[in-house]
Amino acid sequence: MAPSPRVLFTILVHLCTVASCLCHNQPRFTAIYAFGDSFADTGNNNFLVTLLKANHAPYGQCFPGRVATGRFSDGKLIPDILASALGIKEFVPPFLDPSLSPQELRTGVSFASAGSGYDELTTVLTNVIPVPKQAEHFEHYIGRLNQAVGEVAARNIVRGSLLVLLAGTSDFLINFYDTPTRQIHYNLTGYQDFLQHKIQQFIRTLYDQGVRKFLIAGLPPVGCFPIQITTKLKFQLSCADDENGDAQSYNQKLISLLAKIEPTLPGAKLVYADIFSPLIDSIIYPAKYGLAITNRGCCGTGLLEAAFLCKEFSPVCPNPAQFLFWDSTNPSEVAYKNIAQFLLQHALPQLA
Repeated sequence: MAPSPRVLFTILVHLCTVASCLCHNQPRFTAIYAFGDSFADTGNNNFLVTLLKANHAPYGQCFPGRVATGRFSDGKLIPDILASALGIKEFVPPFLDPSLSPQELRTGVSFASAGSGYDELTTVLTNVIPVPKQAEHFEHYIGRLNQAVGEVAARNIVRGSLLVLLAGTSDFLINFYDTPTRQIHYNLTGYQDFLQHKIQQFIRTLYDQGVRKFLIAGLPPVGCFPIQITTKLKFQLSCADDENGDAQSYNQKLISLLAKIEPTLPGAKLVYADIFSPLIDSIIYPAKYGLAITNRGCCGTGLLEAAFLCKEFSPVCPNPAQFLFWDSTNPSEVAYKNIAQFLLQHALPQLA
């Protein structure tokens, strides 16, 4: 006996509802690719000969299983949080991990390297991977993706992906402020322009490889990093306002640059990722975010320790969630969550 029209209608409504839910839960992007420095390095430095590693305690104490994965924080980083929120995957693995599965390749990886920057000079002493070299690794990634899923599927994955770029801080800390190597060649404006030319080259290189959706971060309030407060001898542990002003001028230039080059790249969307605002707001209004300490890190004294100086036997604060910074140069997981939430609200919708 054939079902009645009422039953057929009920079944149809149910199927449409299920389909709607499935579509709603599908990620907007096919994959996520992260580039940059320690804000995005999920473990690539583990596979390099460098002192800049975080694959040891007390790093990772808030990560699932309390595992020190190589992330320079107590837990997840911005790419992990974005990937999870977008329904792509829970964690973004490092590209240099030799055990990467085909599924991990399909849904995206991190090419970032802690301590790196756009300027190749930034990485000379640390032997980490500068952003231009990370772009070369992406070409190798596409070759592996082609082998895993075929060229047509690989092309579709890359075209539907989200690229997140978080870099620039190390360039200023290493080359301009703390060891002013680049000040021999550039004034502040000149160095900002030099770095942003590198950003433009990077975007065009990845565009030529098939990427179309770019989320490009500016600088954070560098002058509020504990290491900068320490090196500038801020005895009241207050921010170096001049460096924050430099970051803001750099960010304004970056916004203008992205608006200028987007029309030259058909089909591309270049969105500025403001990481300055959520961090500075956390510093001005810490209670709003459940924070108690914003001018030193959780590891050790919180004023100098990072990487190999933040080591297994370093004392750590009892509650990292109350600290804006995990070590002297890297935010805590709670800070990264606040930044990621800000980006999900203000930046990601522009990529729709």
